[in-house]
Amino acid sequence: MNILALIPARGGSKRIPRKNVKEFCGKPIICYSIEAALASGIFSEVMVSTDDEEIAAVAKAAGASVPFLRSAATANDHATISDVIREVLETYRAQGREFDAYAIIYATAPMIRPEYLQLSWDLLKNSEAGFLLPVVRYSYPPQRSYHVRDGLLEWNDPTAARMRSQDLEPWYHDCGMFSFAKVEAFYHTRPEERRKIPLLLDESVMQDIDTEEDWKQAEVKYRLLQQKDSQEN
Repeated sequence: MNILALIPARGGSKRIPRKNVKEFCGKPIICYSIEAALASGIFSEVMVSTDDEEIAAVAKAAGASVPFLRSAATANDHATISDVIREVLETYRAQGREFDAYAIIYATAPMIRPEYLQLSWDLLKNSEAGFLLPVVRYSYPPQRSYHVRDGLLEWNDPTAARMRSQDLEPWYHDCGMFSFAKVEAFYHTRPEERRKIPLLLDESVMQDIDTEEDWKQAEVKYRLLQQKDSQEN
């Protein structure tokens, strides 16, 4: 099967300037995503979708392809990831290349590992579902959360407030690292009807990187994981 690794990397990051090519523990952060995708051995093509010549140059040096630059329509602040996927798939199709499935791999996901991608594809290709999403369990039960009304705290779910934490159903959130999909399912199912299977990951391997403080925390986590790996090996 032809599987595409699509790494979206727009040039106009606001909160962390030049975020996608900023140095992270010794190399541009996008390189971690590219290297993991290449090392997984499951992709027919590892490409970076960008509107930025510097990002394109870094991506190519790391081994990715940049067969075309992103259009202005998908490089603005209002474009969705679905817009980017559609543009990439249809541009490849116009060039005579079709894919059976794709992975969206985020450019700022330095904790990604080839084995996560390999396991994800094994799970998805043997499933009737069309999508796979890596998720992390909430460390504290969100059912016991509050909202503020008229200056006072009120339970979002009063019934959950009377239950023991261990009796509440585990809830999960997107780990912001990557996702997988079958191309047919992307085109033929509405977002609210898409069946997703989970890949459960540990909280230690995920970190949102939206601020400079997030960046520092991610570097600490990455170094700890590297130290752990070296001790185990």
